[in-house]
Amino acid sequence: MINALPSSFSILFWLYRHRKTSNQECPVYLRVTVNGKRSEISTQKAVRESDWDQHSQRVKPKAQDSHIINSYLDLTRGRIQSIYNQLLASNETFTAALIKDRFLGRQNKPAFKSLCDAFDYNYRLMAAEAKQNKISSKTLLRYVITKNKVLAFMKATYKCEDKPLPEIRLAFITEFHHYLITTDNLQNNTAHKYLKNLKKVMNLAVGLDWIPSNPFAQFKCSYANPEREILTQIELNNIMSKELFSKRLEEVRDVFIFCCYTGFAHAEIYKFNRNAVIRDINGDLLLSTIRAKTKKRESVPLLPIPLSIIDKYSNHPYCVNRDKLLPVKSNQRYNEYLKELMAICGINKSISSHTARHTFATTITLANGVPIESVSSMLGHSNIRTTQIYAKVIQKKVSDDMKLLRQKLDGNKNSQLAQSS
Repeated sequence: MINALPSSFSILFWLYRHRKTSNQECPVYLRVTVNGKRSEISTQKAVRESDWDQHSQRVKPKAQDSHIINSYLDLTRGRIQSIYNQLLASNETFTAALIKDRFLGRQNKPAFKSLCDAFDYNYRLMAAEAKQNKISSKTLLRYVITKNKVLAFMKATYKCEDKPLPEIRLAFITEFHHYLITTDNLQNNTAHKYLKNLKKVMNLAVGLDWIPSNPFAQFKCSYANPEREILTQIELNNIMSKELFSKRLEEVRDVFIFCCYTGFAHAEIYKFNRNAVIRDINGDLLLSTIRAKTKKRESVPLLPIPLSIIDKYSNHPYCVNRDKLLPVKSNQRYNEYLKELMAICGINKSISSHTARHTFATTITLANGVPIESVSSMLGHSNIRTTQIYAKVIQKKVSDDMKLLRQKLDGNKNSQLAQSS
């Protein structure tokens, strides 16, 4: 639990000398100070200035009704001290204003905006953007899932359903990260994505002046670039030449190969209609769309293999009836059938729909000398550094190939030496 102890706290009774009553009495006020911030409360009592002892903060013993007023002031001081002690024991972040609210019976009024308030405000903004197709519904859903994970974490760790934003400190973020990795059993990169979503919500709270700063400024979470599975040209040729006895798997194979030679993700290829193929200024055929993930345009000239696949399904009933370029299954079924297809083709790799995109970036383009700037444009990447990840894969492949060559040359050299001896 985060400790929110104030560094200073004081209670002071004083006379409001500039607001005398008709009887020339001065109202007695109470001042509560927490960390240098004040809140003042009227005690509803008044005394003559000559009857007040500021040093002891009490009515002088000889003054009229001094015993009654002093007893009330002592009771008030005790109530304020009790409220302070309760807040201290609960480890809440609090201010002088909150103590005043509690004293006046306004304790149900929240002193700060909460983490759920920030998530809900962010959701309203994003939902409006989703209605205008500025963001995808999947992006909106990710923030809903993030909020649910934060709620589950707070319930498990802090035994509460929400927290004031000032209580979200570095320890909260560190513990949430640990919770995602251990309790939710997520990989570090997956946990990192939820932390990025939470960081965005906290940045929004800073922008709204709900908190002075974002505790994420002190948090470091390293993102490890995952090993991206790709297919070699030999494996692609094996898949294309494999004789299949299932129309279902044949369609999945053709769509997958089409994606390997164009680089489109499943979400993009699913949307293409029958008239999606256009000609560029040079008269070459291509496919062009705005990528859902980055909102960047990706335009890919069509090579002979994807063109032949389009021609193959031009009169397919599914494509004709639904105005689709290709018979594309839902992403879940598509990935299930891909695993079945890879098993038939004898390829022992973890293949998904996105493997086609990685294969296009590496085996089809970069490995064949296509400039990385062109590959980045065709993939619709918002930053060329994303494309450079694939270039590293190619460098590794070159290194592995050179090792094989070195072994082969060393083998030939040893063979020659053996013959000469």
